Amino acid sequence: MRHLNYHHLLYFHTVAEEGSVAAAAELLHITPQTISGQIKLLESVVGQPLFIKSGRGLRISDTGRAIKKYTDEIFTIGLNLSEHIRNDQLGGSAELHVGIADSIPKLVACQLTMPVFDQTENFKLVCTEGKLENLLGELAIHKLDLIISDHPVPSGYSVRAYNHPLGKTPVAFFSPRRWAGRVAKSFPRSLNTVPLLMPSHSSPLRRRLDSWFEETGTEPNIVAEFDDSAMMKTYGEAALGIFPSPEIIGSAISQHYKVKNIGRAENVYEEYFMISPNRRLKQDAVKALVENGRNILADVS
Repeated sequence: MRHLNYHHLLYFHTVAEEGSVAAAAELLHITPQTISGQIKLLESVVGQPLFIKSGRGLRISDTGRAIKKYTDEIFTIGLNLSEHIRNDQLGGSAELHVGIADSIPKLVACQLTMPVFDQTENFKLVCTEGKLENLLGELAIHKLDLIISDHPVPSGYSVRAYNHPLGKTPVAFFSPRRWAGRVAKSFPRSLNTVPLLMPSHSSPLRRRLDSWFEETGTEPNIVAEFDDSAMMKTYGEAALGIFPSPEIIGSAISQHYKVKNIGRAENVYEEYFMISPNRRLKQDAVKALVENGRNILADVS
């Protein structure tokens, strides 16, 4: 009789979380053929199919569901063991692995993670930036402890994850200083006459601002779009255009990029969430991050 091994279970667990072999292969950086072959070996050991074809995807079988309960525990224990060994190697320091959605401004991410450094002298923060969908996959296989995002887990998403709303912050526009006085007087109509730098269409903020432009009858002169908010601000610092940003970091933006706040986009907000693999927060550092984030956002909303 063949024996189970860790790789069989890892590939099965990842496919069960992601809903397809292709998605699991992308997450684990291996070929779909490798995953399919390992799952077939596992099914030969179990003696029952673990997945059933459903349209273009896979549906977990009753046997697969029963096995997944065990793999949930196995990979939680494995993560804890790896963390324990790593902490011993680092002289007892603890690590908190935080995923940061790439649409989050870096100054916001810094403010929201700052309490980690107050936990203990040996505490180590490990940040991973990426698309929310990719970070959720990392959360599902316990490579991340927490995700910071500007939108919640998409409805119907297969990964088990829980949203912890932090609050919201108004959105303002920031102008190079030489234009600021003139543009502020006729804001927001003045956005029709000056170059505007905007987040890309994939950004939740961009969609909210597009709706606001329509509601206010504004026809902005958009000259550039950016996936990276820090790059957008750098172009603003070079006096190449006006740009939007959350007011939670308004003071830092004005000082660092030599720009001025010229007005709010009324009723447009950036919302922030912390996403965890468990409904109840267990780690003290994670609880501190959530509490800190809510306090910060309560002061600017």
